[in-house]
Amino acid sequence: MDEMQNRSDGAGQFDPNPGPTRGPGAGIETQNDLDGDTLREECGVFGIFGHPEAAAITALGLHALQHRGQEAAGIVSFDGTRFHSERRLGLVGDTFSRRDVIERLPGNTAIGHVRYSTTGATILRNVQPLFAELNAGGFAVGHNGNLTNGLTLRRELVRNGAMMQSTTDTEVILHLVAQSKRNRFIDRFKEALRAIEGAYSLVSLTNKKLIGARDPLGIRPLVLGELDGCPILASETCALDIIGAKYVRDVNPGEVVVFDEHGAQSHKPFPPMSPRPCIFEYIYFARPDSIVGGRSVYEVRKAFGAQLARESHADVDVVVPVPDSGVPAAVGYSQHSGVPFELGIIRNHYVGRTFIQPTQSVRESGVRMKHSANRAAIEGKRIILIDDSLVRGTTSKKIVRMMRDAGASEVHFRLASPPILYPDYYGIDLPDRGGLLAATHSLEEMREIIGADSLAFLSIDGMYRAMGEPGRDPANPKFADHCFTGNYPTYLTDQTQAEQQPRQLSLLAEAS
Repeated sequence: MDEMQNRSDGAGQFDPNPGPTRGPGAGIETQNDLDGDTLREECGVFGIFGHPEAAAITALGLHALQHRGQEAAGIVSFDGTRFHSERRLGLVGDTFSRRDVIERLPGNTAIGHVRYSTTGATILRNVQPLFAELNAGGFAVGHNGNLTNGLTLRRELVRNGAMMQSTTDTEVILHLVAQSKRNRFIDRFKEALRAIEGAYSLVSLTNKKLIGARDPLGIRPLVLGELDGCPILASETCALDIIGAKYVRDVNPGEVVVFDEHGAQSHKPFPPMSPRPCIFEYIYFARPDSIVGGRSVYEVRKAFGAQLARESHADVDVVVPVPDSGVPAAVGYSQHSGVPFELGIIRNHYVGRTFIQPTQSVRESGVRMKHSANRAAIEGKRIILIDDSLVRGTTSKKIVRMMRDAGASEVHFRLASPPILYPDYYGIDLPDRGGLLAATHSLEEMREIIGADSLAFLSIDGMYRAMGEPGRDPANPKFADHCFTGNYPTYLTDQTQAEQQPRQLSLLAEAS
């Protein structure tokens, strides 16, 4: 049996009351008040097989994926005899840029993970990749997404004697693999996948294999690359670019890819289904320079902006993006409308997301720490602000006020996505409907709350047209757009909502 060396675990305390499994600050003890009005990133995964600098390359890949999770990062490597683990709270560059840390991760195979918690508290014990010793050897796993039956499975596993060491839903995968009676490891792994529901992209490591898996609907992304003949798995293509790796292809929805000394294998343990990739990868999550599902994220966001200009243009002097996520859409809006693009807001990139704000007066000035008005570009002008989305509206309200204080004569607001009306259960940390501004207020009420002269959102059909589709087909939507429509693509086992969808038993069926 392989020996596990974990030099980092043990600093966290087990949290018997992990708090909400989703929603703002799921188990997070401190968070920036302003961050509550933004979409929270999910997680990012990376893995490489057979490279002598596996850990260093994994650290670089995680650095490129840092936008997907800033709370914690971890790497597990295997040197042919032992597994080695380094897991830390904080940013990748704060830990894994140190040579001594990389030297503690020997081996030619490694997987890594950057985390923003959507289940489980922000404690070291929940930092991934998670690791367990099974009867067949060591097994590590990193997960991007959220299991919609994770709580149900957890309760069943505990009733059957499992001893959980974390409060994250990812741990159930370890136990499902461990309890499987199948002889081959890959069959145990596939059996575990058939028991889980929801959204996931997984990178897993054994003493012989690197394994990647994507949920049957392809809600979460996963790509396959190659560096010096060595296979790589990553959440986004930007992680391949940073290390000079070649993009090979996307891992298909419902596919399990396995790499070992004998080469590559592809398994398809689910029956074919119509893919439903998450539309928010294009709106917000993915880095603009990534290619997701064959589409340039930057070009898609520009197309959102251009469509927004077609649908709801205002007579203004300048187009101003809300940085950074609103920039590509603002470029597209400006190019289509012919209205000049100006950086009317300057973002301070050196403000941490967990900056301590001890008093109300300091908290109120927090938006000015992150964003500053560029008075020379907006004073005396009619401006249109472009942002990617609107959650609670608190930051939007402060930015509109900042623009008026800087001398803007009119402030119009446009969102490059439809109104968010429903919560997410697949890895996006959104509040319940009561916390979503668009779910509880009319368009005019929202306009008054944020203080804009006009307010408009991209239409749902317009969003689909910007993606190259003729519009949204209600009978067969091409994307997971449930936050706008309430049409959840999978059964929500852990939820008690009255509007639950019919159970999709096909997700659990084995392909013949």
